[in-house]
Amino acid sequence: MADKQVVVFGLSNEKYGLEITVVQEIVRYQDITRVPEAPLFIKGVVNLRGQVIPVVDLKRRFYQVDSEVTEETRIVVVKVGDKTIGIIADEVSEVLRIPEEAIEPTPTLLNSFNQSGIIGVGKLEGSLLILLDLENTLSSKELKEIEKVG
Repeated sequence: MADKQVVVFGLSNEKYGLEITVVQEIVRYQDITRVPEAPLFIKGVVNLRGQVIPVVDLKRRFYQVDSEVTEETRIVVVKVGDKTIGIIADEVSEVLRIPEEAIEPTPTLLNSFNQSGIIGVGKLEGSLLILLDLENTLSSKELKEIEKVG
């Protein structure tokens, strides 16, 4: 079994992980231009070296609260399908290798909340890491909304 290499980021005191293969880069938070009539979970767009990319606030999407910007806030630039988007993270802490045997399948309780975007829960020393699959975390309707913006 192969280890999973994940980028660990925080949202509302919870740890989340994205497979390193979908992460293009991590940048400091920058001013985001709001887009009129965009859904609330889409924060707006940023200009990243000449490319305009939509930025999603997963904290708004998951917890219905806006992300607060601090010194630690980052934008994680990821590839979802053929689309490049940014995700606001309270902080990005590290890149970890998680052994396959330390990853539990998604608990049925989480499945009942329609969290098909959670591919598993990584057991770390003293904490849990929710592993996300962004293509399934965001519904096809939400991905279409993001495409309209970007």
